[in-house]
Amino acid sequence: MHEGSTAGEADPKGESGGGADQEFLALERELTVFLRRARASSGEMAREVHPELEPAAYGLFVRLEEAGQQRATELAGYFGVGKATMSRQLRALEELGLVTREPDPADGRASLVRLTDEGVARFRHVRDARRDRYRSKLAGWDRGEVAELARLLHQLNARAEG
Repeated sequence: MHEGSTAGEADPKGESGGGADQEFLALERELTVFLRRARASSGEMAREVHPELEPAAYGLFVRLEEAGQQRATELAGYFGVGKATMSRQLRALEELGLVTREPDPADGRASLVRLTDEGVARFRHVRDARRDRYRSKLAGWDRGEVAELARLLHQLNARAEG
């Protein structure tokens, strides 16, 4: 403990008497709960798109809807998974008719993955239902608070990427 601080007070470096930064412990605790719930929710959303989908598939739909067609290697890099994992996930989606691969005009050896019309329709239906759930859960929040939460999460994600 630094001179002038008392038990339970934070020192100038932000550490409490126990040597742990309470704000970061609280952040870790809340993120752990949030991530556990987010994983479960993604699994539910993926199964709503199609009963045979694994949880990671929902994130692929989000990315392809936002960014448009992409190479499998770009998707693997974005999600931080190996090429084999991404290929397996894309193959499953392709077999269900939810994504398709087309030759990359910039490189004939590569292909671009995109959502099929069926994939887009199923994804948008589930995404809209998810958005309604967020609205319901955050009904007591001011829109500015929702915007601030989105801004802070974006900032956290952007720093994690860099």
